[in-house]
Amino acid sequence: MAIGATMYVFTVELADADRNLYQTLEIRAAQHPSEAADYFLARVLAYCLEYQEGISFSKGLADRDEPTLFSRDLTGALTLWVEIGTPTAERLHQASKAAPRVVVYCHKDARQLVSKLRDAGIYKAESIELYELDRDVLAQLVKRLERRLTLSLTVSERHIYCSIGADSFDFRLEKLSLTPV
Repeated sequence: MAIGATMYVFTVELADADRNLYQTLEIRAAQHPSEAADYFLARVLAYCLEYQEGISFSKGLADRDEPTLFSRDLTGALTLWVEIGTPTAERLHQASKAAPRVVVYCHKDARQLVSKLRDAGIYKAESIELYELDRDVLAQLVKRLERRLTLSLTVSERHIYCSIGADSFDFRLEKLSLTPV
């Protein structure tokens, strides 16, 4: 018998000064049995950092035709494609052709990913936004992961401040470029 996904409910007090966005989010997210906790939390953080009306998680990890997170306009056209982790050059090439805005949140070694992708001939590589999430902070968040979790997330000049109860963490969201310097 297959193990089912584990449902989590996050209540997030989001204060994104960079985008003048102040919102309380209730996020219901399923963690697939094969999904690592740091990847799962990177998905939830990316959802918050890219939050806009209509943002959604894909149907599942196995559906490779859909982005991890996405948003569509009122006509149904894809406007945002978000990948988590270390997507392939082919995947980013597909994403850049499908959506006007492509963002990657890397929860592993982002610099290694950049060096692998830099000369891969990705369509509109210069416009892809690639951010490195702090691995130590993700590890601390994994330790505090509960089925129902309330947290505060503040963004100011790409600096992330996160509070869970009395614990707080912060890191700078590092933006990397896929084009040679």
